[in-house]
Amino acid sequence: MVEAPIAPPSRRIARGQLREALDRLEGLVVDGLKHGFFDYSIACEVGNGGKRHLVIRAGKSHKFTIPAEETPH
Repeated sequence: MVEAPIAPPSRRIARGQLREALDRLEGLVVDGLKHGFFDYSIACEVGNGGKRHLVIRAGKSHKFTIPAEETPH
């Protein structure tokens, strides 16, 4: 398995809905590791005005609308 490169700290800084989505995802993974098993899926699509509609499915769906200005360029 090839490991994806980790972004330097300056590139990992996020705010708003993007930060909330990343925090939620991290919490779900940590909880899954504590329990010893998990099955999650992540989907994203581009909406009007460049907004990203992100859905994390983990037992229930966690939905985030990330404005275009919050996405890394």
